[in-house]
Amino acid sequence: MKVKIKRLHKDAVIPSYAKAGDAGLDLVATSVISFDKEQVTYGTGIAIEIPEGHVGLIFPRSSIRKYEQYLSNSVGVIDSGYRGEIQATFNSRYYADVKYKVGDKIAQLLIMPYPSIEFEETNELSSTERGDGGFGSTGN
Repeated sequence: MKVKIKRLHKDAVIPSYAKAGDAGLDLVATSVISFDKEQVTYGTGIAIEIPEGHVGLIFPRSSIRKYEQYLSNSVGVIDSGYRGEIQATFNSRYYADVKYKVGDKIAQLLIMPYPSIEFEETNELSSTERGDGGFGSTGN
């Protein structure tokens, strides 16, 4: 699938796969947009044109475990109509000082198709073995 991309920063890195078979394209920080002890937002210096019927999902990289940080919204969602800079905001655990640096791979991007959902209201749903059993209902 071809996706249009625009560099917004002179040091922007076009996202790429680190290894054959990888699902996520690595995103590289080109700037620190905001920073305090609790949160840091990185810019990637790129904007993309996600095809209609697809969504861009931003996930943390496995290296995040070294930095005492977590993606502030768990998974970022980029809708196909968005044309601004891709950014990633991380919250700090324990007010950690160690952060990703400009030039580091900070997150990964997956672009996936999604179905268009149309709800049909009903008074009854089909029965299943689980039924309405909620949290913990399937065991430990």
